[in-house]
Amino acid sequence: MRILIAEDDQTCRAMLAAVMKKWGYDVIAVDDGGAAWEILQQPDPPRLIILDWVMPVVDGLELCRRIRAQEGSDPPYVILLTAKGETNDIVEALDAGANDYVTKPYDNAELRARIGVGRRMLELQADLNGAKNALAHEAMHDALTGIFNRRAILDGLSREISRAKRQGSALSIGICDIDHFKQVNDRHGHQVGDEILRGFTQIIQQNLRECDLLGRYGGEEFLIIASGSSGAPQEMLYERLREAIAVTPIPTRAGDISITVSIGVAPGGGDSTVDALLAAADTAMYRAKSMGRNCVTYAKK
Repeated sequence: MRILIAEDDQTCRAMLAAVMKKWGYDVIAVDDGGAAWEILQQPDPPRLIILDWVMPVVDGLELCRRIRAQEGSDPPYVILLTAKGETNDIVEALDAGANDYVTKPYDNAELRARIGVGRRMLELQADLNGAKNALAHEAMHDALTGIFNRRAILDGLSREISRAKRQGSALSIGICDIDHFKQVNDRHGHQVGDEILRGFTQIIQQNLRECDLLGRYGGEEFLIIASGSSGAPQEMLYERLREAIAVTPIPTRAGDISITVSIGVAPGGGDSTVDALLAAADTAMYRAKSMGRNCVTYAKK
């Protein structure tokens, strides 16, 4: 673990750096609070910080306040190291945002123990953030395909409509329904059906732009949101997706299986609503089914 030391006394700074390195830490040592603040603004800064109270440019208390003012879900652990040891000094330091307080002259064993507490707190914080992020991902993604679930993709559609309204831009959505999917399940079983759904998802993702969104709308239906697309570019996008599915057999435990997809497309903009776009795309998709499947149809304007 990396430790940032900000101490203006050269002897004290050198001693701290030497003992920290002996304890196995990767040390960055600076001589004033301004230099420490610059390091903390860089990508992936140290998360365990030892600060002297009295320093040039920016003192330890002000640095604590700045750190806490910008903290997010992964704040650093700050130990204030100073000769000030009165109760009111300790209270002031903790109120400013320090996590711990060690008075000079410090005992190495005590300092090492307090740093160990900070390290354990940071590790616990990382574990909690990891669990939180995993739950958030699970709440927004389809367990089988790994793409957005119905709730998340509809939230994405609402955001894209709002963006189109702000920017005066266009968007389109496509509801994709895998043709004769029930026959795949009936003939090969649901495990093969799951492999088809995953393979379908991978093919679509490989042919979308980074700005496009894909989600599982329900069963074998998928929703694509293409921002900024209208006219010929829109038609090229959905035709490309249809063709990619048609010409790419999907490997499964039952062998390679070829499928096709019917896509109903509805163009929109900032004046659109989620329900209206979905209804238009859904109607277009059923028209594609009635026209023989494996085709793209567009909502009537």
